[in-house]
Amino acid sequence: MSSSQGDRGGLSQAAQNDNPNQTAATSNTPEAQVSPVLDEVSPSSMSSFEMLDMESVPPPYQEVQPHWFFCRGADDSASWHPFSREDSDKLEHACNTLKDNEEDLVVAVEGERYDVRVRERTRYAVYWDQAPTEVRRCTWFYKGDKDTRFLPYSEEFSKRLEEAYMIAVTLDEWKRKLDFPTGETVILHNPKLIMHYQPIGMQDEWVSSPSEQTRPRTVKRGVENIFVEIPDGEPEKVDHLVFMVHGIGPACDLRFRSIIQCVNDFRSVSLCLLASHYKRSQQEGHVGRVEFLPVNWHSALHGDATGVDEDIQRITLPSISRLRHFTNDTLLDLFFYNSPTYCQTIVDTVASEINRLHALFKQRHPEFDGALSVVGHSLGSLILFDLLTNQRIGSRAREGVPSREHCSVNSETLEQTLTKLGLQQYLGTLQAENVDMESLALCQDSDLRDLGIPLGPRKKILHYIKKKWFPEDCKTAVGDQTLESVPPFLASGAGQPAQQLLFHREPSITSAVDYEYFDVGIGQVSIEYPQLAFYPQTFFAFGSPIGMFLTVRGLKRIDPNYSFPTCKSFYNIYHPYDPVAYRIEPMIVSEVDLEPMLIPHHKGRKRMHLELKDSLTRMSMDLKNNVLGSLRTAWQSFTRLPVAALPPVEEGGTTNDTTPQEDQGVYTEAECSGLAEQTEQPEIEMGMLNGGRRIDYVLQEKPIESFNEYLFAIQSHLCYWESEDTALLLLKEIYDKLGVAFEQPQQ
Repeated sequence: MSSSQGDRGGLSQAAQNDNPNQTAATSNTPEAQVSPVLDEVSPSSMSSFEMLDMESVPPPYQEVQPHWFFCRGADDSASWHPFSREDSDKLEHACNTLKDNEEDLVVAVEGERYDVRVRERTRYAVYWDQAPTEVRRCTWFYKGDKDTRFLPYSEEFSKRLEEAYMIAVTLDEWKRKLDFPTGETVILHNPKLIMHYQPIGMQDEWVSSPSEQTRPRTVKRGVENIFVEIPDGEPEKVDHLVFMVHGIGPACDLRFRSIIQCVNDFRSVSLCLLASHYKRSQQEGHVGRVEFLPVNWHSALHGDATGVDEDIQRITLPSISRLRHFTNDTLLDLFFYNSPTYCQTIVDTVASEINRLHALFKQRHPEFDGALSVVGHSLGSLILFDLLTNQRIGSRAREGVPSREHCSVNSETLEQTLTKLGLQQYLGTLQAENVDMESLALCQDSDLRDLGIPLGPRKKILHYIKKKWFPEDCKTAVGDQTLESVPPFLASGAGQPAQQLLFHREPSITSAVDYEYFDVGIGQVSIEYPQLAFYPQTFFAFGSPIGMFLTVRGLKRIDPNYSFPTCKSFYNIYHPYDPVAYRIEPMIVSEVDLEPMLIPHHKGRKRMHLELKDSLTRMSMDLKNNVLGSLRTAWQSFTRLPVAALPPVEEGGTTNDTTPQEDQGVYTEAECSGLAEQTEQPEIEMGMLNGGRRIDYVLQEKPIESFNEYLFAIQSHLCYWESEDTALLLLKEIYDKLGVAFEQPQQ
């Protein structure tokens, strides 16, 4: 991170904005009056000012260098954050080239995840729903008595300060007084000391002391003179794209932050790790960055479209309202996912949102040719697991395989279809939205409802489309390829033939899903799983309950030959104290008790308390072996016959001084360690779910967490968003496949 002339710190703490009356008054009233040199200044304001060095000759006037900031948060808790220097320079260049008669310029900032409309001074999110935020071209800053960080003045206020400063520097006349119509006063004592006084009426009501009422603000000119941490810019090149799906509830951590904020943290952690662990590759231009985009499905489930919140609220008891609200908004998501009605909404939302983000990203980054991966946290990992399990190889038209879109399109026109259904009165409504038969086949119930089509006609249209969705000839074409390419997946018991493991479910009378494509025990049989628009390279699960849900569904083991149809890598990452996480490997290899892979610390070694624990364990084992060995030697010496009684040794022969007990002892001491090592690291084929590699990876707990695992259980389930070890594992997996070497920084 870069900062201004050695200053360190940040500008992120919430503090009060400029007084709203102040900005309005300065823009709608005559200019502030600049008084000449002051002869007298109040004693309270000059108590310590005379101690400053007034003999230094000020430098000639130089125009202040602006830096652009954006606001984050509501009006009562707003905080101002600087753009990176690269983004600030782009905004300044656009501002200087913008003419009054031209349309507003839009500048992409922060890795092109936000757009700034320069004239409007507003910042808009590109990939997710977020309220627009204010943007300022900042030159002057203030810090009140209760503020810990400098905050920017409004542009109009800063302009008036700059004009007064220019006059004072040019004429070398200081102690100038700048009065504002709101009653506020700014006194320019010298270039390094500028104070802002507020009238008593603008002070806090509870302040009663006259000395506190007259305590001024400190004013600074230019971002280089304040304590602010300016972030480094992000590399323009994107090597890999990752979609991150959240779990239950709208909050993703103990600070009740949204998935957007948590993914922002994970992205920041990955950028820092790239700069430290791939420094040389970045300098040589081999490494750009990894883009992480959040996938939000909770708002769609609990929105007005489903009406589920209103239905639940009607039956919720009035007692312990906060706990019941938390349960309804968070824990009920687990039950919603097990409901066929709302499970369909969830999987449709996740798949459509991922496809939407993918298309939008490709539109804004047409040069991107990297791979894509998916990450799921908690319930989000189960959603992705069910989606990836039910993907069909070759279902996309661009792969040259007949897709459902091509199969469903026939010679019937939209008008003929509606006439056959007796719904020709809705022809104009659909044509107004440019809906043809192919796009109608992609419509869901919510889409038709948004067009104003009633429930009855909607059901007729959707039922007719589903019947026409897979004609027999098309079903054979796609189905044959699917049957050939998808191996036997899950087995409820060992030794069963593959034909008995596939397609054993009976169709449900409540669904029109084609069950020929369903593997045993995957997801819910009444759900039609949508298809993703790409093949993910890797699936990462954070704190995942996948193993538990598969077991509850009646699945005892996963066939070692199974892999996701469209995704060839899978990592199950969890914290050892995470109460929601379950393992996957015992469902594949049940005959061996295999410890999970320990994720290395990002600094290159085990945590100190874990190393100490291992050392104590080895020490106790060595001490035990030494004590047993000493006792054994003493007993053998006590029971051994005298040397004179031993039989003579024949020439070329040897004397067998060891008893059977000795042989056993020698084996225990000499070979036991080697056998123990073989037991710790057996050669086990882990199946094809992760290409034969290990699947379960466990984080190292922090020293404080090891004191009480119950106390940190909930935090352990939410720790992944800020975990450097987790982010580094993702980066190593991504860049290993790109052939980029990992560099362990020197400590």
